[in-house]
Amino acid sequence: MVTFGRPFPTEIGSYHSSMAPPPAHAFQAEDAEADVTIWKEALFAADLLLLHASPVYYGLGIPRGDGSAVVLVPGFLGTDAYLTQLHSWVGRIGYRPYFSGIGLNAECPNLLIQRRLNDNIQRALFDTNRKIHLVGHSLGGIIARSVASQRPDDVASVITLASPFRGTVVHRTILHAAEAVRKRILEEHGTGVLPTCYTGSCTCDFLASLRRKMPASVHETAIYTRNDGIADWRYCMTGDPECDFEVPGTHIGLAFNASVYTIIAKRLALARSDD
Repeated sequence: MVTFGRPFPTEIGSYHSSMAPPPAHAFQAEDAEADVTIWKEALFAADLLLLHASPVYYGLGIPRGDGSAVVLVPGFLGTDAYLTQLHSWVGRIGYRPYFSGIGLNAECPNLLIQRRLNDNIQRALFDTNRKIHLVGHSLGGIIARSVASQRPDDVASVITLASPFRGTVVHRTILHAAEAVRKRILEEHGTGVLPTCYTGSCTCDFLASLRRKMPASVHETAIYTRNDGIADWRYCMTGDPECDFEVPGTHIGLAFNASVYTIIAKRLALARSDD
């Protein structure tokens, strides 16, 4: 989960479900507390159990891959380890899966991309000699969209799972955790990062690319759930009904959701057929 907006400890904006999100092309720089119920996220274990009972997990009834690379990016405070199920499945259906290599996702996103993620992307490009696909969960999806915007010639498609890439409207707990990460980033890097790092006011390449429209050559897919207990689901959509897909489940559980896996397989195949 990403959290960038005006630095905490200034007062967090209040958000109500009756308020409409910004237009699809807009990016809300100011953060706000989402009207969501975080306890629902405890139900993510059900998604994992149902996944292993689904034929989709074993590669049945879905399009097969062509050996192209799929790079997976974890969410806020997560590592590649929790995407192991998704990684194994991507390989099982005929693609070449790659972890992000970013380590713990609690760092300046611009640095994560420049110093770590781009290295694995280069390896995937070299190994397959074709455009790659990016799949990111939560904050990982926002990072993936930023990369796709910066490197459209290298990216065939980008798929986000519960990623609020239109603005930080999330549970207060996440806002507090993000502020702690922001302070550590500034203490550790000092002048190595911009003073507004980890806020929506930052002028780094990461934020600048999110404010731009996705290049037409990159296939977009945004998967979201209305039962999200972390982020407001309306900020996880592109606004294009051809690209937005609603599934049942939880924010955390979208990384282990059979319906999500089905959509990923179909969207990867579609991006491939349109190359």
